[in-house]
Amino acid sequence: MQIGGLQKLTLIDYPGKLACTVFCAGCNYRCPWCYNSELVFPEKIKKILQVSEQDFFEFLKKRKELLNGVCLGGGEPTINQDLPDFCQKIKQLGYAVKLDTNGSNPGLLKELINNNLVDYIALDVKAPTEKYIQIIGLEKNINLGRAQNFWTAQIIQNVDKSIQLLKQEKIDYEFRTTVIPDFLKIEDIIKISQWISPAKRYFLQQFKPEKTLNPKFEKIRPYSQKYLLSIQKAIAPFFETCEIRQ
Repeated sequence: MQIGGLQKLTLIDYPGKLACTVFCAGCNYRCPWCYNSELVFPEKIKKILQVSEQDFFEFLKKRKELLNGVCLGGGEPTINQDLPDFCQKIKQLGYAVKLDTNGSNPGLLKELINNNLVDYIALDVKAPTEKYIQIIGLEKNINLGRAQNFWTAQIIQNVDKSIQLLKQEKIDYEFRTTVIPDFLKIEDIIKISQWISPAKRYFLQQFKPEKTLNPKFEKIRPYSQKYLLSIQKAIAPFFETCEIRQ
């Protein structure tokens, strides 16, 4: 596992747990608004001070009396085929595991769930289906002529499989969307809600204009709290819990 960073304590990333957050390096998306570019671009990954697996597990052994959870974020953790072994080692130390994912690898998610290697999954639903490729930054990458529709459909199909997998409620979960000004409006969030509902939890996340993959997004002003509250009010009936995260 290529670990790009370690946050030694988080009180908010894992609901109900004192946890640390592991940032897995590498991602298969290129969301222009992402603020973890150092974990996405290969040339930037090479420059960051990475954490060895040995040092990470030594850290976990020393913190067993203080922490009870580990969050796996990124980047995108599920692009790593050794993720199940990594999760198993964490579980063997007695920690609960939360996985943050873009839902692009439903097969691996199913393996993790069926083998009890994760305890909580947060799935980022980036956009309504017709805007998905644009929002995840692959619109220019997938320029394959007639094959473009196939690959677009495949990406959305994988996300949908992950959504349906979580809704089986074999594991605790949440869906979430970063509300990007101008790109996602109230009607887009309603479409997402209709796609993923009914569901246990859905969180609207405030956009952060800082060190984004595309520098142009650093100049975009986040939506007002009033506008986010209007979205929340419109979609709340679709979910057991619907909240705004800053």
